[in-house]
Parts: sequence; C-alpha cells; structure tokens
Amino acid sequence: MSSAATRCLRPAAMAALVLLGSAAWAAQDTTRVIVAFKPGAAASARAAVASAAGTVKHEIFGMDALAIEVPAAKLAGLQRNPDVEYVEEDLKRFPMAGTTPSTGSPYALGQLVPYGIPMVQADQLPDTYAANRKVCIIDSGYDLSHEDLSSGTEVTGEYDSGTGWWYTDENHHGTHVAGTIAAVNNGVGVVGVNPNKQLKLHIVKVFGAEAWAYSSTLASAANKCHAAGANVISMSLGGSRSNRTEQLAFDSLRSKGVLSIAAAGNAGTTAQSYPASYSSVMSVAAIDEAKAWATFSQYNKQVEIAAPGVNVLSTVPMGTGSASALTVGSTVYAPGGMDGSPRATVTAALADFGLGGTAVAGAMTGKVCLIQRGTYDFATKVGNCQASGGVGAVVYNNAAGSFGGTLGGVATTIPSLTASNTEGAAMNLQLGQSATVAVTATNHAFFDGTSMATPHVAAVAALVWSYFPTCTGSQIRSSLNLSAQDLGPVGRDNKFGYGLVQAKAAVDRIASKGCGN
Repeated sequence: MSSAATRCLRPAAMAALVLLGSAAWAAQDTTRVIVAFKPGAAASARAAVASAAGTVKHEIFGMDALAIEVPAAKLAGLQRNPDVEYVEEDLKRFPMAGTTPSTGSPYALGQLVPYGIPMVQADQLPDTYAANRKVCIIDSGYDLSHEDLSSGTEVTGEYDSGTGWWYTDENHHGTHVAGTIAAVNNGVGVVGVNPNKQLKLHIVKVFGAEAWAYSSTLASAANKCHAAGANVISMSLGGSRSNRTEQLAFDSLRSKGVLSIAAAGNAGTTAQSYPASYSSVMSVAAIDEAKAWATFSQYNKQVEIAAPGVNVLSTVPMGTGSASALTVGSTVYAPGGMDGSPRATVTAALADFGLGGTAVAGAMTGKVCLIQRGTYDFATKVGNCQASGGVGAVVYNNAAGSFGGTLGGVATTIPSLTASNTEGAAMNLQLGQSATVAVTATNHAFFDGTSMATPHVAAVAALVWSYFPTCTGSQIRSSLNLSAQDLGPVGRDNKFGYGLVQAKAAVDRIASKGCGN
C-alpha cells in the first residue's frame, strides 16, 4: 500500500506580544482579552466588564476568568479595577505527519506498522494494564465512525458550543493524533502505541474547520481534561507567545498530578512555542525514520524529548486520505502524494514536460506529464500540464530523496503525484511508455510535524505509567527523560532534548530504580 505524503506543517510564528493599552491595540475598535478576577471578587469584576461594554466570549472552565471582546479604549480602566487580577491578550493557538507490514506478532496480519511504533519500543511492551490510565487529546476531534479507532465506552468527550461534538473532525488533525495513540489491532489499517482498546481516551475539541483556537479555550480544555480524570494531556498545537492564564492552568494541573505534553513547534527555529515551553509542560521535538532531527522542528532550551514526526502514517476521517500509485511500463514505483490532487486513475503515454513553467496548447494532449521539480510551484506545473492537454502529472525531485507536494488549494482536474530524483531519472528513460497514475481515497494518511511526535510521547507516557500507577506524573516525566535514547551531542541538547522516548527502557528503569530515578 502506497500512501500520499501529506504535509502537516503549521506555522507557529505569530507577531510579538503587544502590551495592553499600547498604541497597536488602541488602533483597533475592539480586542479580545482574558480578564482574571481577584479571589471573592467575581461579581464586581463581572460588573466592571459589563460597564466597559465587554462581551463575554468564553467562560474559562475551572478558573475565575473570562475571555471577552471589549473596546480598546476601555482596557486601561479594566486594568486599574481593584477587583481585576490581570488582563491579557487572548492568544490564538494552532495545530502543529514508513511503514512495514505486520508479521502477525504482536499485531494481527493485514495491518501496517508505522515505523514510530517499534522506534519507541511500543511493540515490546503490551498494553495489558492500560485501562488504568486516561489520555486526554485536545485537538480537532475524533472520527468515531473510523474502522481503525475504538467506538467503545473507553472513548468519551465533550460538547463545545463553538466547535460542536467531539466525535467529528473537520480538519483531520485530531483523528491522526488519536490513531498514533490508540489505532486498533484489528487487522485493518495501522496500529497505535496502545492498540488493544484498553487505554481510555477523552476528547476535547478546540479546533473546528478554521484550525485555530484561543488560549482561553485551551486553558478551559486542559481543566476539562482533569475534570474527566485524565492522567496525560496530549496537545499537538501551539503559538509563539506565552499566556499567563494558560501557564497558571498547566502549573495547577502539574500540582494535581497531570502530565501535560505538547508540540515544540514547526518553524525550524530557536523560537519557543507555547504551551510546550511552560516548565509544567513536556516539549516534544520531531525526528525522522533514521532518527535524524527533523529540520522543521523547533530547537531551544525547553525541548525535552523527541519522537517520530516525519512521514507518520495514521488514521484520518473515513475516506479523506489519499493513496498514490504509479506504474510505467512494467515498473512499479513508490510515489509520494500531491496534496489537493483529485482522486482519479488515468493511463496514457509518458511525456517530458520539462519544468512545466509554460502551457502549450495541445502539446501534452492525452499524455501523462513528467515534470522536474524547481523554479515554479506545483500548482503552476500541474495546471500548465492540464492546460496543455495532459491527463495526469508526475513531478520528480531535483534533489536526492522523495517528497510530498501540495497544490496549495489550487483546483486541478487531473491526478498528480510526486517521485524521487532516482525514479525521475529512470522514468526519463521510459518516455513514450504507458504510465498509470492513480490517486484513490483512503482512511489513513502520512503527516509530518511535531504534532505527530507529540502523541507518540503521550501514548508512551500512559503505557509506561499503566505498569506503575502509583508513580506521579512528574516521576513518569523524569523516568521518560532518564531512559530516553540519547541522540545528537552527548546529554541533553536543544534539538533532541534527552533523546528518543523509549517505552520498554522506561519500564525497565522504573522496575530497577523506582519512580523518577
């Protein structure tokens, strides 16, 4: 089975934090802020909000605070109010994706085992006791109808007036995260770190189709995770600025024994992302199948641990993934995906279309265009192939290795996919031969990102903790760091943290040395 390589790299960089009452805020008619109340002053502080013509947008669960929309001119008065603890901007938070066939042990035949599963040693550690742990996934929802995910009583969730029911997923991200944690060992699709429907999941949906949420929403979601009895919180999301309300929420959850885990970010810089960079949250970097640092993964002093985050195969809502297949003559290739390609299958003669920078009417009529990567974007190349009469397109790499492309939302009507530079060189010797380009709907997809690394760590944390339920969350965190496989420079470093998370090594260490040692 060959699946499309779908990019899930979300920009984490946002504008620098603007001080309350500054000229930048004053230039806006209204702005969204969080207002926290002093102890016992909720009623009078709410009255102050009303007097300032503030509109309540969100009541933060588990905290004496509101997210409000308020005229910028009223901010200074709110900040000076003696019943108000603080006022801060309500920041936006955004979501931050190699397999082998199962041999029949420990997973049922008929499934693919994503490379990350054995890499984190999940195949060496049965999830026998996982029912005593609960992971809360804060993301875009969960496709409850998915054939490769549990729909049993061990999965629960929340209704949100803004995003709807937890058991739908409009942008696929949360379902992909959930599959890495707990895709079922059922002979279908893939397996997760905890595959036997023992681990409890609780889903809090903060992202709808828009794919962003506020820091106030995230603080509420985290508190709801605790109220639902979660031991571990998995957050494949973040933003570039810290937020006091968030930090207070996660600091409080740490004191209550909850282990919070978040994506380090995908900007490929030293910038810190939040919530990952709060000291009460474990920050996760991404590595690839060769255990090399993923170049998009943020690197800084807060990075604590690493996990697979490149070319990760997992579940997406039913029928929304894409699988790509390519045959030229008698040669079967292993193509990458072109995100945004229509699902279709065509067979036609393979023809050289160069860099694909110019449409030539009739030049490619009834042919599959072979196009070299470079100079022009993928949408231009495929669009020019189509405008020249082409019925399918293959874009091959101009550098070593394979890759996944995207049409960037530009609609085309012909199927397109990608190929490595080596495959491109081989196909240049096959021009004129019959080529079959197929893009078909699937229930799984390859994503890249620290978003994909994070659920590996959250799932391993729950798995290890299930063997030693009397350990605290902080002790499990320490044990995971101490048992990680060191990568990069000796000891902790900014790209890998303490190294690659290891499930079996962590259990062995706790068994011999005790919790957190």
